[in-house]
Amino acid sequence: FFVADEKGLLSKDRIDELSPEQALFAREEDGGLSLSEIVNKYKPTMLLGMTAVGGLFSEQLVKDMAKHCERPIIFPLSNPTSKAECSADQAFEWTDGKCIFASGSPFDPVKMKDGRTFYPTQCNNMFIFPGIGLGVTLAGAKTVSDRMLYVAAEALANYLTEDELAQGKVFPNQSTIRDVSKKVAIAVIEEAVRTNQASGLGEKDLEDLNAFVTKKMYDPIYVPLVEKRTISI
Repeated sequence: FFVADEKGLLSKDRIDELSPEQALFAREEDGGLSLSEIVNKYKPTMLLGMTAVGGLFSEQLVKDMAKHCERPIIFPLSNPTSKAECSADQAFEWTDGKCIFASGSPFDPVKMKDGRTFYPTQCNNMFIFPGIGLGVTLAGAKTVSDRMLYVAAEALANYLTEDELAQGKVFPNQSTIRDVSKKVAIAVIEEAVRTNQASGLGEKDLEDLNAFVTKKMYDPIYVPLVEKRTISI
């Protein structure tokens, strides 16, 4: 990873002013390189924007990246929309529709001049966190491992259909969120079982994880507290 702040690429010559988390990414050389210089020298395949600096991903920057990467991954994750590093329209237009795009703020569908339409999706933890919480709770796991996070992300990615991918989507439709959460929970439970962390499950529960998890999912359906009656005199 190449991490840059307002002073450019993080490097060890600034180690005293970096947080412990930043220091992990400090490099031995090229401290202070701009985003454009980083892209042109190191040719990354992904841009992650978490700066709240609207428009930071310029047309030239994105086009330079697209020169050496067939499917550049562009994630302007800052919000609100005015703080997004670039818009969906810009990302798809500047890469001729070749980018893999997700954003922190919602964007409308992008219609290209050649008639293609792309549907940008919002990168939101709602697709992952509920399923992880459900899986860990049902399994009785005492820790959430890195591998659990990985299999959760993998389950989410595998949920996407070929049609959704062709439309430029990175996340499935929000209407499928409950089924997505179930698939994520099952993946987390399976990982907990593999690492002997599923102390809360018995053999019967593991016979049909799909049915087990479905039964345990919360449904916001309430019995009326006041019974309606028709009174005749």
